[in-house]
Amino acid sequence: MPVLDRQTLEAAPSVPGQHWLWRDQPVYYVRAGEPRRDRPPLLLIHGFGASTDHWRKNIAELQQDFEVWAIDLLGFGRSAKPNWEYSGDLWRDQLHDFIQSQIGRPTVVAGNSLGGYAALCVAAERPESAAGVILLNSAGPFTPTTPPAPPNPLKRAIADATKAIALSPIGSYLIFQNARRKSTIKKTLQKVYVDQSAVTDRLVDEIYQPSCDRGAVQVFASVFKAPRGKNIDQLLATLACPLYTLWGEGDPWMKCRDRAAQFRQHYPQLTETFLEAGHCPHDEAPEQVNQLIRQWMHSL
Repeated sequence: MPVLDRQTLEAAPSVPGQHWLWRDQPVYYVRAGEPRRDRPPLLLIHGFGASTDHWRKNIAELQQDFEVWAIDLLGFGRSAKPNWEYSGDLWRDQLHDFIQSQIGRPTVVAGNSLGGYAALCVAAERPESAAGVILLNSAGPFTPTTPPAPPNPLKRAIADATKAIALSPIGSYLIFQNARRKSTIKKTLQKVYVDQSAVTDRLVDEIYQPSCDRGAVQVFASVFKAPRGKNIDQLLATLACPLYTLWGEGDPWMKCRDRAAQFRQHYPQLTETFLEAGHCPHDEAPEQVNQLIRQWMHSL
């Protein structure tokens, strides 16, 4: 199959999608490529604040080799945004039910950031749905190996007060209104992308538009209030399928080499690759990521 260059991928249109009703809520997804009897389908799962649009450069090329699906997690993108409690468990069940009812066979689940955590949750806890896992700068904590240092009473009081304000209805509303401004979105992306040319007006608008939907502010608040799910090491302890971790080393939000070492410690049979990219390597360096995903899936 021909390899698409960066310019072609950047110009790729978003794939038209449709809605699937899950727990009486419309969930948006897209599908491209033809089913292949000799290889599993691929399901792409976006990160916090993103959507299926964030995968358009990957779908454009990977659909040549695979049946490719992408989904908007409940609360994001073009999916419904009900006033629910959002958590890894909720998205795990959404992804599992989607794979079982719509895709119909074990699938390679690939997720970026928050979507990586959701992908790992479904693969570890609903193994009948997963043929493999690809994590791109995946979010999620590991269990601490050393006890935390005793907190400074003053710093602890300030932190508790700040958290209370941020989680209050008015506090979370004000934070959300600032975070969703196009200028703020652009500045945030520029901080977490190594290649600044990848931060386009189109990308900013794709992230901005869903924030205008009714219920978006409640989703924003709920994600930060939700109870923590299982730690990464707990999920890896029950994972039973191939795992591929892709790391954009220029990510300022996580120490990728340290996190990679933790993943290897708890799942030594994984495959890993480091890229000169930031938090979203699939969007920033799609020509590299597409080839790596293609090669790894062909090796399964």
